[in-house]
Amino acid sequence: MTERVLIPRNRGFLFLDSHPAGCRRVVEDMWQACPAPAETPGGDGPVALVVGSSAGYGLAATLAGLKRAGIRGIAVSFEKAPTERRTATAGWYRTAATADIARAAGRDLVFLNGDAFSDAMKDQVADLVERRFGGRLDYLVYSVAAPRRTDPDTGAAYASVLKPIGAANRTKTLVFDDQGAPEVREVETAPAEGDDVEQTVAVMGGADWERWIGHLAGRGLLAEGFTTAALSYIGSPLTAAIYRQGTIGAAKAHLEDTARTLDERLAKTVGGRALTSVNGAAVTQSSTAIPGIALYTGLLRGVLGEELVPPIRQLAALWDQLTGAAPLAQDDEGRVRLDTWELTEEVQAAVAERWEAAATGTIAGLADLDWFRDEVRRLYGFSVPGVDYAAPVATGVPWPVPAP
Repeated sequence: MTERVLIPRNRGFLFLDSHPAGCRRVVEDMWQACPAPAETPGGDGPVALVVGSSAGYGLAATLAGLKRAGIRGIAVSFEKAPTERRTATAGWYRTAATADIARAAGRDLVFLNGDAFSDAMKDQVADLVERRFGGRLDYLVYSVAAPRRTDPDTGAAYASVLKPIGAANRTKTLVFDDQGAPEVREVETAPAEGDDVEQTVAVMGGADWERWIGHLAGRGLLAEGFTTAALSYIGSPLTAAIYRQGTIGAAKAHLEDTARTLDERLAKTVGGRALTSVNGAAVTQSSTAIPGIALYTGLLRGVLGEELVPPIRQLAALWDQLTGAAPLAQDDEGRVRLDTWELTEEVQAAVAERWEAAATGTIAGLADLDWFRDEVRRLYGFSVPGVDYAAPVATGVPWPVPAP
C-alpha cells in the first residue's frame, strides 16, 4: 500500500489531495460530538437509506442516524478511488471511517459508490433492501449536491449554475491569496439567462428525490409509516439574492413543493410522510463555491463563536424528530427548522453590521478567520488536531465491503 507524506495543495477552496488519517479523525470527532441518546438503541434498528452520505450534512445524517436512532441500511455517495498519482477524494476516506464506526456499533450499514441519479443505483439499492434488509425501508434522507444530472428517461444532461434571477448581483466575498492572507473583494454575478433556472431545478430540485421514492414504492419496499426528509437551506437576507432568490433557490423551492406532493402520496399509500429539513450555515465543499457564503459564514462564527451549531448536532435533532423521540418543529410551510439559532433578529443584525464594515483591512477583527480557514482545510483532512502530518500515511484505503 502506497505511503506518502501529504501536504495541502490547493487552488482557492479546492484541494488537490486529501489526507486519509485526517479524514478519519474528522469522522471520529463528529461521532464523539454527536449527543448520545437517553437509551442506547436496541434490536436490529430501523432500515434507512442516506443518499449523499459522504460529506457535509449527508455525512452528519449518516453518523447521527447510527448513534441516535441505531439505523442499519444503505449509504450512497459518489467518490473517486486513489490512484498512483493522487489520493482518493476526502469522501472516500470519510466513508471508510464511517464504515468502521458502524461495524463497531454493531450496525449493518452497506456503502455504495456510484451515480445516485441513475436508475442502476436505484435498482442496486432496491435489490439490497429486498435481499438483505427484509424488504422494507423505514427512512430515506436525501442530501445530494451535484453540478450535473442525466435524466434516466430522456438521456438529457443538465448542469446547475449559481446565478441571481432577474438582475446581476454584486456582493462581497472572502478569498485567501497564495500565502493565506485574507482579502475581501466585490464580485458581480451575471443573471440567469436562457434555461439556466430550468437546468438548475432539474439537477438540484426534487425530481430525483421523487424518482427514488417512486422507484422504491414500485418495488413495494416502503414500510408502513415510511418517512423521508430532503435537506435544504434558506440562509440570511445578506446572501438571499445569490442563494434563496437565485437559481439554487428556485431548485430549493421545487424541492419543497416536491415534499408536499410526496407527503400527500405517502400519507395515502403507507401512512407515511415527506418533509424538508432547513439546516443552518456550515462550511461545506458545496457552500464555499457560492459567492458571499464564505464571508457570511466567517462573520457568523465571529458573532456566535462556539454557539454556532455544527451539522452533527443539527442532524441529531432531526433524527429525534423523524423517529418521534422529539416533536416535529415545523414552520407554517411544513418545513423542519434546524436553523432558528442562525436567523434570530439579534444574530442577523450583528452579522449585517459586520458585513457592512467588512473590508480587507478590517476583516481579521470581524470574522473568525482562523476557524474558517481550518474548517475548509478539514474538509480535506488537513488542520485536524491530533494528526501527525509529518508522518507518511497509507493512501490506498479500500472501499468498505459489507460482511456476508
